[in-house]
Amino acid sequence: MKIRFGPAGIPLSCKGRTLKDGIEDIHALQLDAMEIQLLRPQREIPEDLALIRELGEELDVKLSIHSPYYMDLLGDPTYRDRSMENLMWAGEMAQTLGADVLSITIGMYHERTPDEALELAVKEVRSLRDRFRKLGYDTQIGIETSGRQKVFGSLDEVLTIIKRVQRTIPVLNIPNIHSREGGMLREIDDFEELFNRVRAVTRSDSFYTHFSGVEHADGDKIMATPIKKGDLRFDPMAEMMLDHEDWEFRVISESPLLEHDAVYMKLILDRILQRKIQKEERLKVKPCP
Repeated sequence: MKIRFGPAGIPLSCKGRTLKDGIEDIHALQLDAMEIQLLRPQREIPEDLALIRELGEELDVKLSIHSPYYMDLLGDPTYRDRSMENLMWAGEMAQTLGADVLSITIGMYHERTPDEALELAVKEVRSLRDRFRKLGYDTQIGIETSGRQKVFGSLDEVLTIIKRVQRTIPVLNIPNIHSREGGMLREIDDFEELFNRVRAVTRSDSFYTHFSGVEHADGDKIMATPIKKGDLRFDPMAEMMLDHEDWEFRVISESPLLEHDAVYMKLILDRILQRKIQKEERLKVKPCP
């Protein structure tokens, strides 16, 4: 079983603000993943990307990228074209950095019905996939679940895109799913059902996830919070993960505490693992006659 933890962006505690500094700090914290945040469309990144790629490989920090957040693939043609340009730029960045996943959002429904929005989303994602193929990009396109009712990206919608467009994967934003479904993820069985549902579509035992605490109301995410706050707990998800030794997980912290909560999640997982090992050892010890 391989489980990677890391922050969504450069660690808050990092004295330098470059990707190089961020990767080195993540490694020092004994984390092994980083989702690079392209917050502003087509902003110059004044770093040697080949060096960043080599450093990530050397320190075993798995790199992925989140495209600019303000995507509008369901708006009018002008905004769709602009969004596609930004996604192509993000794809170039991902390819150069050796990032294996480019996480993207689709955007608001606008005046479209859910069925109309789904058909257009499939068309736009397929177009992006085809352009990646033509350029020889091998980065997977990750479709992120959304946490608001007015924004495309329910779990069903994301899984439908995965079914219909090859070389795409779901990005399971756990607090978004929890919020949109009215606080559904509370027990181990809830997480088990979620991941098995995804696995039935992807036919893969590898999962890319986001995690944080969350405030939510009426099916909408209000804000991300530290993991210790709110009604979404990491413990049951960690229990579920440890029940599947042949599955792989990447858990990206999008908590306001960022790398601190990435380390906290790893500690929770390690504690649960130690309890399981101790329990198994006790069961092996036979009582004296």
